[in-house]
Amino acid sequence: MTAVATPDGVNLYAESAGSGEAILFVHEFAADHRTWVGQVAALSGEFRCLTYSARGYPPSDVPPSQDAYSYLKAADDAVAVLDAFGVSKAHIVGLSMGGFCALQLGIRYPERVLSLLVSSAGSGSNPAHRETFVRETEDLAAAFRRDGSPAVAQRIAVGPSRIQLRRKDEAAWREFVRQLGEHSAAGMALTVLGVQRSRPSLYDITDDLRGISAPTLVLNGDEDEACLEPGLLLKRTIPAAGLFVAPNSGHALNLEEPVLYNYVIRTFIGAVRRGEWPARDPRSLSSAIAMNADAATP
Repeated sequence: MTAVATPDGVNLYAESAGSGEAILFVHEFAADHRTWVGQVAALSGEFRCLTYSARGYPPSDVPPSQDAYSYLKAADDAVAVLDAFGVSKAHIVGLSMGGFCALQLGIRYPERVLSLLVSSAGSGSNPAHRETFVRETEDLAAAFRRDGSPAVAQRIAVGPSRIQLRRKDEAAWREFVRQLGEHSAAGMALTVLGVQRSRPSLYDITDDLRGISAPTLVLNGDEDEACLEPGLLLKRTIPAAGLFVAPNSGHALNLEEPVLYNYVIRTFIGAVRRGEWPARDPRSLSSAIAMNADAATP
């Protein structure tokens, strides 16, 4: 374990396992550093696996001020973790809130990024559902403060993109509920308002996304309705982005399909290492059935 001091004086809990090229795992809103145990067990024989709990998630500090939480600070915190372990560049694997953080690293800290695996990212981005998303974040923050984490964990765990985990692995689902119930209610409320509600829609930062140069893989579950269309946006916008959709799957892909998730990480990074992950050929952006009207001779 390493105690990581952020630029604004928040202490983060972080762990390192294994050796070799580094992978930094960035967790989702409804999890913490423990969610990556299956990835660390499978991959630490080949990679140096770095995990941490975000601010607001004990054993990391829970700053009491709302101003201490933002999607920008989340990216800065990820870099602070890399610095604390002496890692200059890493493959970034982020889920949901962590996926948005991974994108911010690709935008703001490209020199620290070897590749980006962005899974289950983009909730609340669809313009048609944006107002509903903002209201839901406010209701969720109020619920954490009013009812506490154990009660809210029970409700989140049967949400539309979480029921898949229960169907696939009851024990993993119960552990997810238990760990979420241990979270700081104050930290969760501050995070959902400061990070989730306040981050921009992916549709509003397409110019920034087009500037991402790192090899990128977007990974979604086909039953994660809030993230499917944003996943297509990322594929169509980031120059070197691929898209992988897991069948019959929801939001917490690392828990639902750990064998597949680990295989995808290993295969993707392998392609990046070999220089075999391409940028998209602009000619493929056409919706023409057979050929582009203005296609040049190869």
